[in-house]
Amino acid sequence: MKYKILVINPGSTSTKIAVYEDEQPVFQKTLRHSTAEIEQFPTVPSQYSFRKETILKELADAGISINDLNAVIGRGGVVKPVESGVYEVNDALKNDLNHSRMGQHASNLGGLIADDIARMIPNARAFIADPVVVDELDDVARITGHPLLPHQSIFHALNQKAIARKFAKDTGRRYEDLNLIVAHLGGGISIGAHRKGRIIDVNNALNGYGPFSPERAGTLPAFQLAELCFSGNYTIDEVRAMITGKGGLVAHIGINDVQDACKRANEGDANIARVLKAMAYGIAKAIGSAYAVLKGKTDGILLTGGIAYNDLVVKEIVEHIESFGIVVIYPGEDEMGALAMNALGVLKGEMQCKVY
Repeated sequence: MKYKILVINPGSTSTKIAVYEDEQPVFQKTLRHSTAEIEQFPTVPSQYSFRKETILKELADAGISINDLNAVIGRGGVVKPVESGVYEVNDALKNDLNHSRMGQHASNLGGLIADDIARMIPNARAFIADPVVVDELDDVARITGHPLLPHQSIFHALNQKAIARKFAKDTGRRYEDLNLIVAHLGGGISIGAHRKGRIIDVNNALNGYGPFSPERAGTLPAFQLAELCFSGNYTIDEVRAMITGKGGLVAHIGINDVQDACKRANEGDANIARVLKAMAYGIAKAIGSAYAVLKGKTDGILLTGGIAYNDLVVKEIVEHIESFGIVVIYPGEDEMGALAMNALGVLKGEMQCKVY
């Protein structure tokens, strides 16, 4: 029997959808939402009906009947901290997503829309997998310099886990037997220390921790940040934007497209070259920290995400870390495929579904 799975991955101004028959994608589309369309909704949850109806219309226009689906899986949102794995959508999960209890993010809509569409189909199931709040941290990694500000695990869990498992499969080993460092290099950057199948330490890639990225400021001098917050010159929303959205490359050079930035650097823009080198330097330092967390015992250092397509940045990173062990580049990301394979694993009985 072949299983048919709908994958839904909402982003801030787009919704990616795909239909898989077992491992094979048979339909893929990125639905773009204009700023005007998104700004008419005061909150992320209020976008729900608009996004759902857009998805259903696109599937109908493509001649895809939802009645043929066995499962719908959405990108996991900002929910309570959970272990890695596949979770069937239940009332507790929907309640947290609907009320944005852990924070608003477009990915919160994934599980809600998946559940609603699955309910329209006899015997279909709805899932999420490896949400951004996967938490497998060692206790020591949670403690920061102040008890009011513990370290939180928010990162690119889905892609990190998928790439780690791909490397294990490519090398004929089990992920659960390996020590790996995975660097997801995208609009946000997360560096995870994977020890025997668990991510025991990782930077908070959303709220300002770790290396700066195309859109995020990363770790900032704490006292200077406090002075800026109390200067009276900025609102909390403006400071939040400096940290996430308008930080990093956007703050320094006004663009978040690393490919474009590399092109300009290669054409002689010394300032852009300098900032890109600083970003790569910060990434390498974070990889070095993960190397220390794993006590120097690593089976591979994996660079993934969109930035990994850019040789100028990758070369700079690798020059700093190549003495740590084998470095493997997996450019781009396949969140849609990772979600589909998680759902397929449950449908085939190869993976155990967890309860939220």
